[in-house]
Amino acid sequence: QVQLVESGGGLVQAGGSLRLSCAASGGTFSDYAMGWFRQAPGKEREFVSTIRWTSSIYADSVKGRFTISRDNAKNTVYLQMNSLKPEDTAVYYCAATYRSGGYYFPRRVAEYDYWGQGTQVTVSS
Repeated sequence: QVQLVESGGGLVQAGGSLRLSCAASGGTFSDYAMGWFRQAPGKEREFVSTIRWTSSIYADSVKGRFTISRDNAKNTVYLQMNSLKPEDTAVYYCAATYRSGGYYFPRRVAEYDYWGQGTQVTVSS
């Protein structure tokens, strides 16, 4: 069983930056694909980014502004968010799924087995 705890959310003005962290425990961290999702009020949870090893993919809406990274020694995945926009306002969730082989990058909610509790990001205009 993997436990995930996010931190780093908050209130920021448009154009600002935040860095989210997700600390994992309970598994061999390097064997897991790690993802970030977000959910705005009244909307479905949507994909933001996934990382495996040092490779990553992004949603078009955040490409060039957000950067995902991981530190396997610290069992932590990060999401650096720059040039934030009001439409980035959402609860951000960290997720994990076991992927020790292959080269597939999961990006659907149903493909992830473990979820954090979420951290609120609010971008004011």
